[in-house]
Amino acid sequence: MISGGAFKQVLTALAAQYEKESGNKVEITYRTVGQHLKLVGSGQETFAVAVLTPEAIDGLIKEGKVIPGSRTDLAKTGVGVVVKAGSPLPDISTVEAFKKTLLAAKSVAYIDPAAGGSSGIYVGKLLERLGIAKDINAKAVLVQGGEVAAHVVDGEAEIGIHQISEILAVKGAVLVGPLPAAIQNFTVYSAGVAAGAGAGAKSLVQFLSGPHAISIIKSKGMEPASP
Repeated sequence: MISGGAFKQVLTALAAQYEKESGNKVEITYRTVGQHLKLVGSGQETFAVAVLTPEAIDGLIKEGKVIPGSRTDLAKTGVGVVVKAGSPLPDISTVEAFKKTLLAAKSVAYIDPAAGGSSGIYVGKLLERLGIAKDINAKAVLVQGGEVAAHVVDGEAEIGIHQISEILAVKGAVLVGPLPAAIQNFTVYSAGVAAGAGAGAKSLVQFLSGPHAISIIKSKGMEPASP
């Protein structure tokens, strides 16, 4: 399998359960969605099941790399703000408060949009929309992939912006809260079965989308893709 990083905590738990029940071994590679697409496009990465954004899966269907009709929406996660445990919790209750908090911070970490991460692309555009991109990017810690919260915990940045499911996975990180509703963005993660993949790949996707997955999805800071 290949998967975007924000789905890691859910997928790790579900894959372990699937392995136990089915006896099949699941090997998973995590990167940003953009990194996966680049490697798949160049032939450097192959997969039986991909868990990426709906747009990415649809693109792979058009390219003949994923079976048409196999896309299954699994879960979604919003974007949140993170600080190191023990730090004062900044005010992000409104859009204006969020802007003031970012402007006052000594450094702000988020995924480098150029790395192809869903949250980084959104945050980059959001900063532009809020009119603070120049100020924030002058002190930004751009993360190439992985957990933004880890860079905050390590002291590389005072505050971070990342998908909530990835923030909750980092020890020593505190989720301040989700972005205000007016500027919130949810990223959906969908599974797709590779063209030529066997029955095991299809059964894995069925398992990932089963009702038993809902409690794990919610416990990892995500929500079911549809009500």
